[in-house]
Amino acid sequence: MRALDKLWQALDERLELDPIVEFIRHKVVPTHRHSWAYYFGGLTLFFFFVQVSTGILLLLYYRPTAEAAFESVQFIVTRVPFGWLVRSIHSWSANLMILSAFAHMFSVYFMGSYAKPRELTWWSGVALLGLAMGFGFSGYLLPWNTLSFFATRVGTDMVSLVPFVGGWLLKFLRGGSEVTGATLTRFFGFHVAVLPMLTTLLLGFHLALIQRQGMHVPASLEEEAKRRKPIRFVPNFMMREGVVWLLGLAALAALAAFFPWELGTKADPFGSAPAGIKPEWYFLFVFETLKLLPAHIFGIEGELIGLGAFAAGGLVWFLVPILDRGRPGGGRGRTFFVLGWLVLAYIVGFTFASFAGVFK
Repeated sequence: MRALDKLWQALDERLELDPIVEFIRHKVVPTHRHSWAYYFGGLTLFFFFVQVSTGILLLLYYRPTAEAAFESVQFIVTRVPFGWLVRSIHSWSANLMILSAFAHMFSVYFMGSYAKPRELTWWSGVALLGLAMGFGFSGYLLPWNTLSFFATRVGTDMVSLVPFVGGWLLKFLRGGSEVTGATLTRFFGFHVAVLPMLTTLLLGFHLALIQRQGMHVPASLEEEAKRRKPIRFVPNFMMREGVVWLLGLAALAALAAFFPWELGTKADPFGSAPAGIKPEWYFLFVFETLKLLPAHIFGIEGELIGLGAFAAGGLVWFLVPILDRGRPGGGRGRTFFVLGWLVLAYIVGFTFASFAGVFK
């Protein structure tokens, strides 16, 4: 114990840790009937940590070339001890991270936590969700199997529809006019360097804002939160968050063990696309919507109008803190409260309908 005390004193003399300790000691978390929503952000962070740790392990064996990518992943899942488990955990945690990020975003939205002075927190959080989906899209190609190859071709084809700069964006993503080994190398660079760097910087900024501003209490629950005693962040809230992390780990372990992530067959650029090819589940609502649109609407390509509508909708969602000056449940805020439920119902409905095969 004396050694630890001396170490603490030495660090405190050099880093002045007392203000941080005092901040943590007095930090509390409000309690009310919707306090459970506070745990989604931490759960998303947990899955991100799992992504980083398992990704580093996979990097020890993965080779990002069209000639060796599939074989290196095959070697990982068949020859490396517990390699199949590490890959399954990496793949499943990516999906669970995006799922928990969506849950976190909608819980923040419905609690009205985007309102002033938390605009920057909302904007950085939406940007982090976009980066998480970028991780999923770029990592999907890396095994270089048939499904990922043709799904990437379809996904990048949509970029070419962007007016004026579509052709340039397509070549930037693919490294050429077609999906080739150059595309795989670029996606690998995005996945292990560019996106992690941007995510780390933005995540640090996002967490700093949350610590600075504290947990938001919805206006309709302020009286209840005043009546109920808040809990201390350390150790009470952290212990509860730890339980949530353990539940997330248990779900992740069960999925990885009982439903190992399949590798499929190696991509053949000259082969035909398999029937019924679809993107990952978090892009299905966009994919199915674009499929339902007619080829041309008022002389304009239907997909172009669809992508424009999604871009406009995403911009409105991003700017909600500016557009909504009322409180959810009353005044002008009522409109955005209902809008949130419509958006959630649309995303969930189209996603499950796609899984059920409603859209042919």
